[in-house]
Amino acid sequence: MSPDGTLSIGDLAARARTTVKTIRFYSDQGLLPEAARSSGGHRRYGPDALARLRTIRSLRALDVPVPEIKRVLESGAGPEPGEGLEAVVARRLDAIGGQLAALRWREAALRALQECEPGQLAERLELIGAVSVPPDTSAIAHYWRRLLPVRLSARLRTAITEAAVPQPPADPTPDQVIAFARVHALATAATDHCLAGHRPVTETHPDLLYDGLYEAHQLVEAAVRAGRAPGPGEALDCYAAAYARAAGTRDTPAFRQALAARLAAADHPVMHRYWQLAGALIPGLTLGAADAWLRDALTADTATG
Repeated sequence: MSPDGTLSIGDLAARARTTVKTIRFYSDQGLLPEAARSSGGHRRYGPDALARLRTIRSLRALDVPVPEIKRVLESGAGPEPGEGLEAVVARRLDAIGGQLAALRWREAALRALQECEPGQLAERLELIGAVSVPPDTSAIAHYWRRLLPVRLSARLRTAITEAAVPQPPADPTPDQVIAFARVHALATAATDHCLAGHRPVTETHPDLLYDGLYEAHQLVEAAVRAGRAPGPGEALDCYAAAYARAAGTRDTPAFRQALAARLAAADHPVMHRYWQLAGALIPGLTLGAADAWLRDALTADTATG
């Protein structure tokens, strides 16, 4: 160290156990400012440079990008990291979490290809290749936004979409990768003409209907947990009442007979397939499974009526 307390680039490199080339790079990037230049034009660094350099190298060892390091250093009053470090650490954790999720998805996808029969390989490869990595649910959410009644409130549209759209598992199995890829393919292939057939029975007042259906589905969860088979009871009464209320009529045996016929006529194999696949991805009872329980209960009730 010179009498003025500064270090040459060589001295700084020796103390930090790094190379002159590395220090020059960090200086040129604005991470390690020079305190002065010697009479010969050589870089000189202040007494705080060593601590600052150690901070830079620690962050680079964690793969923090140079621009992020610069923001951390600029946010502090001295050589120690400032308040920006917490934000940088959080962003790096998010980024690493995304990378790990992508790796887990790719591993499960590769196993799905490795474990399938030779005749399934081409189809599976096409299905998997159509899904982004990490997988994105926007196409499936768009399918539900198109499927639900136009006049449904934003509140219910959001709630139903969130419940109906399967989220990719954090650590998927090969079967779950294929199930998600098939749901994605089903959603992206749906044209407006197809959606007309997939669309559930609706009424003049869709909010009245869907609020009631939500309550009925909650009651089904309790019935399933209790081990009750589909049949007459509170859940079915709530279900039938929701349809009657939305239609502006009363829940009577005749209404239930007509409702059972309408629901059977409106049933669509694509929706059966959707909920079958979603069941492998959504924890607990899906909306589709709850609705199927209620339809079976309605059928049993009207058969004995």
